[in-house]
Amino acid sequence: MTTAPQLRVEVPGEGYHSSLIACQVACPVHTDARGYVRAIAEGRFEEAYLIARGPNPFASMCGRICGAPCEAACRRGQVPRVDDDGHFVANDKPVAIRALKRFACEMAGPDSRPLTEVMERLRGYVPAVSAYAEEMAALLKAGLDAKLPKANGERVAIIGAGPAGLSAAHDLALLGCKPVVFETEPVAAGMLAVGVPAYRLPREVIAREVAVIEALGVEIRCGVTVGKDVSFAELRREFAAVLIAVGAKSSRALGLPGEQGPGVFGGVDLLRSVSLHEPVDIGHDVVVIGGGNVAYDVARTVVRQIAYDTARTAARLAGTTRVHLVSLESLEEMPADTVEIMEGDEEGITRLNGWGPVEIRRGGNGRPEAVVFRRCLRVYDEQRRFSPVYDDADQLAVSCDTVLLAVGQSPSLRFLEDGGADVEQMRPGWPKLDASLATTGAGVFVAGDLAHGTRLLIDAVASGKKAARSIYAYLTGRVLQEDAVTSHRVLDEYRRERGYESIRRQAVPVAEPEERLHHPEALVEIGYTAELAMREASRCLDCGVTPVFDGGRCVLCGGCVDVCPTQCLKLVPLAQVLPAADVDAAVRELLSEGVDLYENSAILKDEQRCIRCALCAVRCPADAITMERTLRSMEWRLA
Repeated sequence: MTTAPQLRVEVPGEGYHSSLIACQVACPVHTDARGYVRAIAEGRFEEAYLIARGPNPFASMCGRICGAPCEAACRRGQVPRVDDDGHFVANDKPVAIRALKRFACEMAGPDSRPLTEVMERLRGYVPAVSAYAEEMAALLKAGLDAKLPKANGERVAIIGAGPAGLSAAHDLALLGCKPVVFETEPVAAGMLAVGVPAYRLPREVIAREVAVIEALGVEIRCGVTVGKDVSFAELRREFAAVLIAVGAKSSRALGLPGEQGPGVFGGVDLLRSVSLHEPVDIGHDVVVIGGGNVAYDVARTVVRQIAYDTARTAARLAGTTRVHLVSLESLEEMPADTVEIMEGDEEGITRLNGWGPVEIRRGGNGRPEAVVFRRCLRVYDEQRRFSPVYDDADQLAVSCDTVLLAVGQSPSLRFLEDGGADVEQMRPGWPKLDASLATTGAGVFVAGDLAHGTRLLIDAVASGKKAARSIYAYLTGRVLQEDAVTSHRVLDEYRRERGYESIRRQAVPVAEPEERLHHPEALVEIGYTAELAMREASRCLDCGVTPVFDGGRCVLCGGCVDVCPTQCLKLVPLAQVLPAADVDAAVRELLSEGVDLYENSAILKDEQRCIRCALCAVRCPADAITMERTLRSMEWRLA
């Protein structure tokens, strides 16, 4: 007898169906992206906003600039597309989750409503959508139910009003503390306000989100530098706890010959000056060194001055005529988002890939006259570690009079010299932490870039929220514990939008290149209309819903297999499945009782192919298949 090929089978266990909602699992703050996307598809825009805003006080900003790990995980992007003959063409594209979040915020958030109305809706958030796993709702609900005793108004100093610091302040206010945020810049929001260009993130959007956080009772003191205007020692004496969330805001140098001197700037320093409308001494030919998103922010900011008229403000870059962006990586390896690269090309940036800087040559006037590069043959080794290999014989000189370095940032913690001797550092600028984000200094915590290095905006938000819970535990002695309860609900009338499986990703409307350059702050991304948003949202596979099979009712007719449009179902003899390492013990017991492997069958489902169309449930003559929604409700309680 021929042995049948073995298939890898996973029997669903506890938490299995929740794990299928890949977008929520991938989000550092576990936003129910599926929830707000499906709400948009059905025209429930206010509910979509409340779901998006629940765990994320920076929802409006994330809707514009988030790196969107949810989209990278989206199962729609893993569904194979086939041609009319059934041949594989390519995988589909993920749902535009980030752009849909922006749409929801514009329709029902602070972008479109007075602050008082937004706060009223957020306070009424719990009864409105309490079925969803939203952290803000859970915190509010716990307080309303008296399950979570609030702190006694202890004052907490937060150094840095970036996304990590303000997210911590947001949650600490909800937990009964009185956070005071110290920000060295004249405006709040950290690099969001002075690092992200206004053509990507309008300043009025930042101001409105910050106003919501202030309305919760958070005090923000801008223009106050810790270590200059107030010492770290003073903060530790006057406040019950201190959170350091200063971020990595200092441009990293390369140590090149000729680097020191006029005409060479850090990229983030340029972005700050432009954002604050400070004069910038930029020449005619600009070279930007770097291949990430910050490098493109720098290059595109410079390009925008080209078309600006002669009556420009003090932030002008007078006389700029050419911008080169030189990257160590190849085009395929560049860390910048694909859309940044494409839009940069459209806007006239000259991109040079695969070159590493050797030196900056200076002319008789002391300013740069060229940057010398050498060919980079390889950036990473076989283990994907940074280990560049160069061809020194292949060199290129790019003429310029200004060089902008965008090769990374580092933090500065000089203020620890007065009152922070007990805060140990792993290396200069990087404190030693435990799992709770506490440092070795009593009552001193860290969040954001200092906690995990430079990552995405949403990672900083998650870090700030974690720090807030740790500070609450430190101040009150009460440890917060997250309880999640998963339940399943049968959907008797479950149906999908007509033709949803064939809808291609709807491109987010953007301004034409010439329109973008009319003004340095002219928006590039216009955003979805309601019609486009609903159409794009309807592409969501609604991974919280899944077909569930009742083996006791199944008559093994194979009808579900016949109608499955993606061939995700298979009816196979048990011999092809068993024995397998992860098969349920109860099934093995059946085998021990003499179940015939060839006379009995199993239905297998490929989760990566299933598009939740419900055709199998409709076709089943024995009502053995039901469509069920997984609901995950969350509460905070004391451990």
